[in-house]
Amino acid sequence: MIEAIFFSKSEKLVGFNVKGHSGYAEAGFDIVCSAVSSASYLTANTITEVLKIPANVTVNDGDMELHIDIKNADACKTILEGFRLHLVSLGEQYKKYIHVKFTEV
Repeated sequence: MIEAIFFSKSEKLVGFNVKGHSGYAEAGFDIVCSAVSSASYLTANTITEVLKIPANVTVNDGDMELHIDIKNADACKTILEGFRLHLVSLGEQYKKYIHVKFTEV
């Protein structure tokens, strides 16, 4: 199962952690993992390369964690909220394969 955790501070999104494998299908054919992975990279790359906002990004064996400073939360709000909405929607569609959580940091 994929576990996605969204981090907030003062009610503003400041990052996420996505880990695990969905188990929906074999590697290379898993549309759930592909959707989550693609959206994760899109979000991280948009923040760091398009918006040019510094972020701590760690990728390890397919798992990704991203943190931004609270001072950049407003600038990243749209992309992080869009990513959150996307994963929540996928989690509703593929309940056995994705679990989304939220935590205050």
